[in-house]
Amino acid sequence: MERMAVNPVTWSQEMGFNQGEVVTGEGRTLHISGQTAMDGDGRPQHDGDIAAQLALAVDNVEAVLAAADMTLANLVRLNVYTTDVDALFPHYGVLASRLAAAGVAPTTTMLGVTRLAIPGQLVELDGIAVAPVSG
Repeated sequence: MERMAVNPVTWSQEMGFNQGEVVTGEGRTLHISGQTAMDGDGRPQHDGDIAAQLALAVDNVEAVLAAADMTLANLVRLNVYTTDVDALFPHYGVLASRLAAAGVAPTTTMLGVTRLAIPGQLVELDGIAVAPVSG
């Protein structure tokens, strides 16, 4: 399985994402449901702290990836939903640095939304990951 970044412009790479990615070859695909700042028992955490919520949401994405024998390096798509884009931007480095440490720049979209499913949650992440077929 191979991944090829597609970047007809380069500004997005400075922000930690590619404009597109071509994935070829035999692989497994994982679709990740929205992950928020919830603990293992389904209780919301870090009320009002968007940076801490973002960090825990990334932790929860990593937990789903690990359960599928993948890591952040396997992400090819990441959607970021937030109730406050302006408040999230100063903390976006929390996410960008974790992706950079994994050596990945998945295609990304950030959307401002009115609210998330769980009251008090300020950020939610979902995505798609691909990995070679193990075996």
